[in-house]
Amino acid sequence: MRKATSAAIAVAIALGASAEGYQVNTFSARQEGMGHAGVAMKLGAESQIFNPAGMSLSRKTIDFSGSISAIKATATATYEGKEYTTSNKISTPLNVSAAFKVYDDLYAGVTIYTPYGSSINWGKNWPGAILSQSVDLKVFTVQPTVSWNILPNLSIGAGLMISWGSVNLDKALAPSNNFGNLIDLVNESNQLKYQASVLQGMLTGNPVQTPAPENIPYTDNGVPPASVNLSGKSEIAVGVNVGAMWDITNQWTLGASFRSKMNMKVKAGDARVEYNDEIARALLSSTLDNLNTTNFSASMPCPYVFSVGISYKPIDRLILAFDAQLNGWGTYKQLDINFDHLPEFDQHLKKDYHNAMTYHLGAEYGLTRRFDIRAGLMVDTSPCNTSYYNPETPGMTKIEPSVGFSFRPVGGLQIDFAFMYVHGTGTDSGTGQYDDILAHSFNTNVKEYNKGVEQYNAAIAMANQMGLNLPQYQGENFPALNEQETFTAKYAAHAIIPAIGIRYTF
Repeated sequence: MRKATSAAIAVAIALGASAEGYQVNTFSARQEGMGHAGVAMKLGAESQIFNPAGMSLSRKTIDFSGSISAIKATATATYEGKEYTTSNKISTPLNVSAAFKVYDDLYAGVTIYTPYGSSINWGKNWPGAILSQSVDLKVFTVQPTVSWNILPNLSIGAGLMISWGSVNLDKALAPSNNFGNLIDLVNESNQLKYQASVLQGMLTGNPVQTPAPENIPYTDNGVPPASVNLSGKSEIAVGVNVGAMWDITNQWTLGASFRSKMNMKVKAGDARVEYNDEIARALLSSTLDNLNTTNFSASMPCPYVFSVGISYKPIDRLILAFDAQLNGWGTYKQLDINFDHLPEFDQHLKKDYHNAMTYHLGAEYGLTRRFDIRAGLMVDTSPCNTSYYNPETPGMTKIEPSVGFSFRPVGGLQIDFAFMYVHGTGTDSGTGQYDDILAHSFNTNVKEYNKGVEQYNAAIAMANQMGLNLPQYQGENFPALNEQETFTAKYAAHAIIPAIGIRYTF
């Protein structure tokens, strides 16, 4: 039973690692309006994220910028013909950047941004609660950066990514229907024991004085008997963000950048079990309460991101940009979970993700001296293996059109607005696997119950040979439970992402 419990918890920690799931692509309000393209664009302080090489090509003495997005996402799951919808809070990834000229063609800066994050809430009682009820994941990165314009048309840059984060998630530990089967077994076993004591009293001349035990009441209303909350803070992880940018001509610019892989490691996370009622507590606490007294450790991959981009200015006021981004999820093949002082809970779960591409296309047009308009499109493909699917961040390819504009009211001040719509293409049959924590104990107790029925009926047969003429015990037939089960549903998702930003240069 312990082994099954840990497997169920491990599935929750996996966090549905998908490029469009907890990888954030909203680093800039300005670039969001262009489909988040920017690897081959000179974005000043914000280039530290898209391509550090672009920072030294901005030609500004000091550059400050900041932006914040509000992600309102909704996911649906269709199971046995009924649709279930998430109730998610608004996520607010942000970016604050500063850059300044150090000497001639050498620039330095620092930026803080949110590269990964997820917030989803399916509720306590939906049918897939055994896989996920809610998740709140946050990762923050501080990145000091240097950029050098080594030739008039060639620049390089590098930043040190220092990241940390936290995770808080809830999931059910057992499906409600199988808990009902367990209660039926407990009730039937209690009745059998009572009948055995009655028979023993008849044979010894010491009749039982106590009444028959009352059955434990239970109605399956779909509420899981027990859930677990897992929370923890990661250790600091370190990586690099490097890039190069080349002005081929006055119209064409080519850029490339690489953000390295990082592992966000939780070394001392806390687990807390919550029971639906006192019946569940009485029947399950002897095993599940062990989770309240230990810590878990796990690691979540933040994959490498390799991007190449090109921008083109057909006329002075118009710039077109295209980026292709490779997300290195292919190294995420399994998830390892370890529990302090409870090695029997350790798990190694197959994930089998593959690398995934994200494509960005955008355009910006200077409508007037003070007003720019933008439009873009982002296509974000999923690395998820639908045979190992988890609904805490439903993995599917997403198509994301966007629009935006900027206004410069005075001098070097610029205010940016953007709006992006996220349309998930859907997953027709996402199958999540889980271990039923009740199955092993239930099946063992069924064997003991069946053995008890056989022994009781053998005693009845002997008593009847003595002339008592007693009926045999007609016990219930309890089929064995599968120790590993699957949950398959059809998933869809969409989101709206407004953003606002501000920039000041001089």
